[in-house]
Amino acid sequence: MGGPVAVHSSGEVAGTHRPLAWRVLPPSPDAAVLVLHGGREIGTEPPPLLNLPGLRMRPFAKEVEREAAEVDGRSLAVGTVRYRCRGWNGVRADAARDAEAALSDLAEQLGPVPTVLIGHSMGGRAALRAAAHPCVLGVVALAPWCPRDEPTAHLRGRSVVMLHGDRDKVTTPGDTDLFALQARDHGARVAGYRVLGSGHTLMRRAGDWHHGAAALALALLGMGPLPEEAEAALALQGRDPDGLHIPLGGRH
Repeated sequence: MGGPVAVHSSGEVAGTHRPLAWRVLPPSPDAAVLVLHGGREIGTEPPPLLNLPGLRMRPFAKEVEREAAEVDGRSLAVGTVRYRCRGWNGVRADAARDAEAALSDLAEQLGPVPTVLIGHSMGGRAALRAAAHPCVLGVVALAPWCPRDEPTAHLRGRSVVMLHGDRDKVTTPGDTDLFALQARDHGARVAGYRVLGSGHTLMRRAGDWHHGAAALALALLGMGPLPEEAEAALALQGRDPDGLHIPLGGRH
């Protein structure tokens, strides 16, 4: 017989990790959106309680919830991915493993509901890496971390929309462009937006980032209109560079 099991006040068993946390969970959702925050290249310690990358993504989740509430006849589950570690940690790819585990939990709880992932920086890389999961229709990647050797073949048949600030000095827009071209060449449907005047933290033009990401995620799920320029870009094939520098418009 084993010894007693330690349980936190939250009800979670000590030593376990639950990668999926729901913000909104209707009884029988038609679709789902998961939000993934950024992190570090290296960091095996857990994220702190006051986790600024996580706080940065809360307005994105709230905007998804707000816009989904205006869609008649469709219900949307909205969740976040919780990481075991602050960093990617080389070949361990911890954030991607947590994203994959969260998607497995989602499918177990909800069935094969169509899902879109919204990820920033390391979270964008994790979302793109985990997009082979059968529930995933697409990814909205915000200033994603896309190393030159990042795989893309698994994105065939997925829709990928990449938003990057032209003043980003942390993850470069040029690497995002190279990733987009390779993914398109491997059969992904890819569109790219430039957020002019904005950098990596998503603070400048924050409202445009929030609304743009939410609207595009819902559009990929068929819960809103897809902008004409994005639809045209997603239809391009091979290494066609068009449709990767669409200026993100401001809110009206």
